[in-house]
Amino acid sequence: MVLVDAHAGKDGTDDGALDFRGNPVDKTRTGGWLAAGLILGTEFAERVCVMGISMNLVTYLVQNLHISAAKSATIVTNFMGTLNLCGLLAGFLADAKLGRYLTVAIFASITALGVILLTVATTIPSMRPPPCSDYRRQQHQCIEANSSQLAMLYAALYTIALGGGGIKSNVSGFGSDQFDNSDPKEEKAMVFFFNRFYFCVSIGSLFAVTVLVYIQDNVGRGWGYGISAVTMVIAVTILLSGTQFYRFKMPRGSPLTVIWRVIFLAWRKRNLPYPSYPSLLNEYHNAKVSHTQRFRCLDKAAILEDYYSASGNKDNPWIVSTVNQVEEVKMVIKLLPIWSTCILFWTVYSQMTTFTIEQATFMNRKVGSFVVPSGSLSVFLFISILLFTSLNERIFVPFARKLTHNVQGVTSLQRVGIGLIFSMVAMVTAALVEKQRREAAVQHKTKISAFWLVPQFFLVGAGEAFAYVGQLEFFIREAPDRMKSMSTGLFLSTLAMGFFVSSLLVSLVDKVTNMRWLRSNLNQGKLDNFYWMLAVLGVLNFLAFLAFAMRHQYKTLQYNSPDVYGENELKKGWNEGIASEMEKKERVEGKEEP
Repeated sequence: MVLVDAHAGKDGTDDGALDFRGNPVDKTRTGGWLAAGLILGTEFAERVCVMGISMNLVTYLVQNLHISAAKSATIVTNFMGTLNLCGLLAGFLADAKLGRYLTVAIFASITALGVILLTVATTIPSMRPPPCSDYRRQQHQCIEANSSQLAMLYAALYTIALGGGGIKSNVSGFGSDQFDNSDPKEEKAMVFFFNRFYFCVSIGSLFAVTVLVYIQDNVGRGWGYGISAVTMVIAVTILLSGTQFYRFKMPRGSPLTVIWRVIFLAWRKRNLPYPSYPSLLNEYHNAKVSHTQRFRCLDKAAILEDYYSASGNKDNPWIVSTVNQVEEVKMVIKLLPIWSTCILFWTVYSQMTTFTIEQATFMNRKVGSFVVPSGSLSVFLFISILLFTSLNERIFVPFARKLTHNVQGVTSLQRVGIGLIFSMVAMVTAALVEKQRREAAVQHKTKISAFWLVPQFFLVGAGEAFAYVGQLEFFIREAPDRMKSMSTGLFLSTLAMGFFVSSLLVSLVDKVTNMRWLRSNLNQGKLDNFYWMLAVLGVLNFLAFLAFAMRHQYKTLQYNSPDVYGENELKKGWNEGIASEMEKKERVEGKEEP
């Protein structure tokens, strides 16, 4: 392996980047917008595939495979939960062994394979049960897909989940690697990279829930998923073809290794007595993070036993940890109470991809002579996200800065709290709309307009605009400086757990109510009660969040005043202020070596 010279010359970078041959990079031939643009295509394709599947899968499961609404919702949420959980695995592999390029290339190829399998599974007639008439459907006489018919579907979905998670956790970091943050010109370009990254995310999602969903419903599932498969194959081809233009950074080890090591050593040394003074702990005087008394049991990981001290094993990380490492693990543990209260927001969000879509199939979706596909109504979710993200940047944050004299405008936890409030209101709205929908269908034999679902899409989208940024900012800012890759991992795990909690709640409600609330024929169920339950859980979760948030002490709080910072400082956009710093840190430059 060729090591980068500390003085690579005027064409090199100061951040240890290599070209595809392992040599110090030539900035005139590698990186920059050409390389970043090739990488953005992979993220666009990932959004097309994942959103095109998740936002309309429940209708296929219920209408074509004759699976119950509750079981269909569980399949979708388990798929999305697994996808986000696989992001943790892929992030660990990239940090510890493979590097971002190989990880993105491998997992993008896996995604392409998964979508091809899904195309085949939804095209072959033998992979579906016999068609069912509306009368037999109402009488619950439809033949449900058997295990052999579902086998290929499950294999395809979880292959996509594995691949999509790998792309999700690494593609933005690999794209940002194409810019040298020690070069002011390239650092400024990196801000625009993240803007264009989220533009690709939004465009890919909008294309999926409009064009692809329409093709799936009106032309055929095979055509819709086939277009997704072709898109991903083209993206992988483009990614690989640009290999010579990329800048690569060698994996430096995952912070998860440090966390596991500290916990393991603390457990192994649990019977040792605490030292008389904390200053006797290993590397106490060299620690960059001050020693604290919280979670004192972990301090034992930094106790150097006499036998190992005499044998010269002081520097062996599997024998003894440093005080700095122990304190960093404590900082991560301190984030867990807030982490736990962020989960329910994504449980609410998951309803927008399952039961809300199923509601639309029982409502009037006509606009003139055009019938809007059920899954396409989720376009209002993404419009709301884009709208409130823009309002936050241009209006809300600058106004809040002037009121609070806080550079952030509002703190990250305040953002999360606002998002949680939106989610509670969304579930109350959803319950009221569903009650009116069912009464109109059962008592008056009429269908109300599907556009009554827009408010709940709008409210959840507004909540995501606050909660998504707030959670990501919180975990990035509050994580230890050398464990920044943990921030993305913690954030992705809240999404994963939110979808899994939704699956758990659906299963519990089905069992407790004897399948009376959640039925394939929503007119015979009580979906509104399920929404009311989520609203109540949201209130309880919000109270717990308030208790934890009020006790949390931020690492740093930056305040300014108009007298110190000029008007131009107060008017800085969110992308040029907090978000750009947040995204740059997401590149996980400060990984801990094992």
